[in-house]
Amino acid sequence: MTTLTAGTETPRSAGPARPAYRVTTRGVLRSEWAKLWSLRSTWITLALGLLFLVAFGLIAATRYRSGYASGTLDRDFASSTGLELSLFGTNFAQLALGVLGVLITAGEYSTGMIRSTLAAVPRRLPVLWAKAALYGVVVLVVATAGAFVAFQIGSGILSGTPAAMSLTHAGVLRGLFGAGLYLGLVGVIGAALGMLLRSVAGGISVLVAALMLIPGLVTLLPSSWQDDIGPYLPGNAGQAMYALTHDATTLSPGAGLGVFLGWTALALAGAAYRLVRTDV
Repeated sequence: MTTLTAGTETPRSAGPARPAYRVTTRGVLRSEWAKLWSLRSTWITLALGLLFLVAFGLIAATRYRSGYASGTLDRDFASSTGLELSLFGTNFAQLALGVLGVLITAGEYSTGMIRSTLAAVPRRLPVLWAKAALYGVVVLVVATAGAFVAFQIGSGILSGTPAAMSLTHAGVLRGLFGAGLYLGLVGVIGAALGMLLRSVAGGISVLVAALMLIPGLVTLLPSSWQDDIGPYLPGNAGQAMYALTHDATTLSPGAGLGVFLGWTALALAGAAYRLVRTDV
């Protein structure tokens, strides 16, 4: 007869406890930073934005100099200042930099990578804040540097003309930093629109309409409506941030900054709401 003895099993020695996975702000920022610079489109589009900002500013300054020397200066350029001519490329640079903002966020939805991103960061909102903040700061630095380069080279071209200015002229430094800040906020709006609409084509369309098409359409309205609506549109409010002179139909630099910050906050709020409330 066999007797079965119930023995006590000796528990295996437990290894070191695995640390709990924690999502930190620093970790999210590092992840988004790595993804931002791993995209070829980041390098190409930032370079294009910088090229547009500097090249068109120098072309405008050269055209002014040529017209002034030959006595055939266009009426549109006759009252231009060195700052305005140097920042002539801002309207072109905003398209490239805003489009890249859309690609950074909406591009993850088109490739499906957003599922992995949100699985790693379940709270979701830190992803939006990190993408918008990082890209906004990058554009701010690049655009401000480009504005100063365009102005310094343009000042040499315009030397000896009525449009000639230096950094010590009143409002010049404010205008150069204002242009960089404006383009940085355009990048943030682009990132927010990409997260809100989750479509590259849709985000780019809304961005272009808000910055360029709607201001043009408003000019078809009666004059009284234009004066009431026009200054508060995103593009016009943004231009007031770096304009050297202002009149009754435009906002002051401080008011323009406040209005444009409001549009930026509205875009971010919409993106945050959809990100939290709807599935991928």
